[in-house]
Amino acid sequence: MLFTLSKLFVVFIEPDVLLLAAILIGLSLGRTRWARKGRLLAGSSATLLLLIAIVPVGDWLLAPLEQRFPRPPERPAHVDGIIVLGGAINPEMTALYGIPSLNRHAERMTAFVALARLYPSAKLVFTGGSGSIIPGRPPEADGAQQLLGELGVDPSRVIFERRSRNTYENAIFSKELVQPKPGEVWILVTSAMHLPRAVGIFRRAGWPVIAWPVDYETGSAYDIGFGHLNAIELALHEWSGLLAYRLLGRTDALFPAP
Repeated sequence: MLFTLSKLFVVFIEPDVLLLAAILIGLSLGRTRWARKGRLLAGSSATLLLLIAIVPVGDWLLAPLEQRFPRPPERPAHVDGIIVLGGAINPEMTALYGIPSLNRHAERMTAFVALARLYPSAKLVFTGGSGSIIPGRPPEADGAQQLLGELGVDPSRVIFERRSRNTYENAIFSKELVQPKPGEVWILVTSAMHLPRAVGIFRRAGWPVIAWPVDYETGSAYDIGFGHLNAIELALHEWSGLLAYRLLGRTDALFPAP
């Protein structure tokens, strides 16, 4: 139930959904005694929607997340294992067409492959089931197994965790499979914006990791122009996730730091 509610909550906090709903509600009041208030609601919502689509508010919200965990200044001399979080593969499209279908987070997989080659003796873990609230959907790990094989990584070298539906379960289920030993050095690969929450969860699970950020969304300059709504949605998802997971006791801090 908590998983389903979290998925629905993410949809309803998206600013474009909320503002479009407000515009429709305002317009629907046009032939009622609240017509004036309806016009005000629709007009102000449309203005705000245009404003956040042009001004890089999302980038400003994402930047602190992405800059929280930089890569180590030097590559670790020894690594016992490498974990990559799911989120880069579309399992439904992969199953439909029979070829790995990647999304905007594809760099998670390319970095994972690069690290696997740099550390040929390290254990490899891909963790990702199905994040859909609809049962019976294929796990992302199936597509990852196919992709890694095509990229030259022996799938028998990789531990594929297929049950997890979110980052908390990524950590818990992977730890059950791997049973990491105290003092081992593990690298965690995921999107830079996602690392504060992910590292906090792994720490809470008793599994210290080295953060390895990939697929940055923000740069040194934040341009004004259309196309910033998605950045706001990504930022709100991460900030609300940090708050929710802290309240649930699933992370070690509200805003985990190196």
